[in-house]
Amino acid sequence: MTTSNQLNPGMIISINNSLYKVESSVKVAAPKGAPFIKTKLKDLTTNELIEKSFKLGQAIKDVSLVEKRLEFLYPEGETFLFLDIVNLDQINIPSQIIGDKVNYLKEGVEIKASLYGEIVFAVEMPQFLELMVAKTMNDEEKVLLSESKVIVLETGATVEVPPFIEVGDIIKVDTRTDEYIQRV
Repeated sequence: MTTSNQLNPGMIISINNSLYKVESSVKVAAPKGAPFIKTKLKDLTTNELIEKSFKLGQAIKDVSLVEKRLEFLYPEGETFLFLDIVNLDQINIPSQIIGDKVNYLKEGVEIKASLYGEIVFAVEMPQFLELMVAKTMNDEEKVLLSESKVIVLETGATVEVPPFIEVGDIIKVDTRTDEYIQRV
């Protein structure tokens, strides 16, 4: 247990059996009445941002998420099947947790997953991945006139690249910014 005075951005807390990440925490000295702690919290299940106030010194249940390294196996309906690299358990992660990171999933890609008990709340892709160019989107005329073109990677992600990149090339991509880094 922790108190409301100790809340810091990045902490994970439990309120009414829901998990929240503290986005901000400010002590407010009210001109009339007792001071309080005003917070912005992100619901880890819905990603909804809420504001909540706490009394000074109010007891709050802080939670530690466990990080696991998982390897992507394959999509399975509305979920994605991963293998826990340490104990070889299979873990299904819902598509809403994966979100737009699905554009970089391919067999064998390792991710970090944050779990509370058996429930996965967040996944983190490697910052850089090497992926093959599957097709180009721009026609030849536009490519000659522009300094870049849009390509589709083997995973389905679209990235803007220099005009010399061709189908079949392996490129390094920054998964956080969706930017081309270099040809490999």
